[in-house]
Amino acid sequence: MPLADAMDMATAYSFSVSIDGVEVPYVMEVSGLKAEVDMISFSEQSREGKFVARQVMGKGKPGQFTITRGLTDSKTVTDWLKSVMEGDIKGARKTAEVCIYTSDGQPLKRLNFRNCWIKDVELGGTLKAGSTEALTEKFTVCWDEMEYA
Repeated sequence: MPLADAMDMATAYSFSVSIDGVEVPYVMEVSGLKAEVDMISFSEQSREGKFVARQVMGKGKPGQFTITRGLTDSKTVTDWLKSVMEGDIKGARKTAEVCIYTSDGQPLKRLNFRNCWIKDVELGGTLKAGSTEALTEKFTVCWDEMEYA
């Protein structure tokens, strides 16, 4: 669905993340959403003997993005990492989707990722007596294929 006005832009606060069709709860941040294509450089001589440098597009590159969510007692993320570490390729490969919404909650853009696996998990925040800081779980998802839907 388009934005309400041609001068409107999407906001960063309204999004969701799903892994294998299940929404990831307590997501605070998603970063590294980047699609990239290989660049192939080559040189040639023109008919006049002039050196010409050229670039052409190559194939799409795989990538990764990072999700930060509030720490809960859920073992879903760490179990996913465990299956990767144990070499369970079939069990470790998943699909992922990041959906960006308009300010009134309508889907604006979807990024679909295939053949995803988790690379790392980091516990964020500082363990400190008396702290009121929320702890987080930050993990990196690697992917082979991405499409804008």
